[in-house]
Amino acid sequence: MNRALSGKVAIVTGASRGIGKGIALQLAEAGARVYITGRTLLPNGRGTSLTDCVEEIKQRGGRAIPVQCDHEKDDEVKDLFARVSTEQNGRLDILVNNAYSAAPADIDHVEKPKRFWDQPLEMWNQTNSVGMRGVYICAVYAARLMVPARKGLIVNISSEGGLTYGLNPCYCVGKAAVDRIASDCAHELRERNVAFLSLWPGATRTELWMEWAENCQTKTSLQTTERDRYVLNSESPEFSGKGIVHLASDPDIMRKSGRIFTTGDLADEYGFKDIDGRSPPDYVRRARDRLSLTGHTTLAAWVPSFVKIPGWMLSAYYHIW
Repeated sequence: MNRALSGKVAIVTGASRGIGKGIALQLAEAGARVYITGRTLLPNGRGTSLTDCVEEIKQRGGRAIPVQCDHEKDDEVKDLFARVSTEQNGRLDILVNNAYSAAPADIDHVEKPKRFWDQPLEMWNQTNSVGMRGVYICAVYAARLMVPARKGLIVNISSEGGLTYGLNPCYCVGKAAVDRIASDCAHELRERNVAFLSLWPGATRTELWMEWAENCQTKTSLQTTERDRYVLNSESPEFSGKGIVHLASDPDIMRKSGRIFTTGDLADEYGFKDIDGRSPPDYVRRARDRLSLTGHTTLAAWVPSFVKIPGWMLSAYYHIW
């Protein structure tokens, strides 16, 4: 896949750290010119910044353009896409909607769970003004560049929270909406040859997650043994990026449009591994990994790795009709 995206133009939102940064690193390493966004250019107290991401990309021989953008502010989002259009002669090949402003609040919720009626009403906006509304607005501006060119790929970073309960209702409703945005927008984009899909990363070793795991004292919502299992069997932030590089290089990408994929799905189909050479578990789709996560390790050992739980079965299991 070396330089497979040479000449492509990409935007990755929320790329100062975590999965967004990992995606930007992989896209740039594959040759794409990547615009990366964040609320600040310089470190904001957690030791990560857009400028750090740009420097790391340079060290790998890639190119990134940092853009300070608060995705709660419509004018700043509009200016971002206008700048890309001006500087790249109207070209945009890839948009990754990753920006999400509630990660610290979500981690606090894991440490000290509260029911939705005990949470401040602001939790809804904190979770969904960027994570849901911002995704839609970016998709609108991206489509306005991609549709005339009759090509492009939009990827929403979502999670299993769109299918089943996790963390809190605000989080789950937001992820379900992000998946639905991809599905419904893909329906209207299909005849314009623009692909739109959702990607569910697994447990990922982001900076925030690892900081929490190292300091975790809880014995309730996430037991210590379960926490350790996730840490030892989790993805690097670049694993999602590897998947998106393959998606953006797939000549038949339109057959995937409108669908949801896990990072494990993509790794199985395209045959890639994480940056450390491992194949992280897919706790959503791979039957063996899901059994192992729930403690059925002996049974899991007998299940072949290629056995997957169909999407319709997951939906039927988690929903009451």
